[in-house]
Amino acid sequence: MGLDDKISNKAEEVKGQTKETVGKATDDEELETEGHADQAKGNLKQAGEKIKDVFKS
Repeated sequence: MGLDDKISNKAEEVKGQTKETVGKATDDEELETEGHADQAKGNLKQAGEKIKDVFKS
């Protein structure tokens, strides 16, 4: 697990932020919720990567 995974996780988080923003702007609660879920998933994956990095050291 390396830089590619970290970039992918960050991209998922940013995609979620975009969806959430668009959902708020268009009053699309489903899109807003989906964006929030994408952000949470990306954050969780990033936390996992950080834990892996700690044990590698």
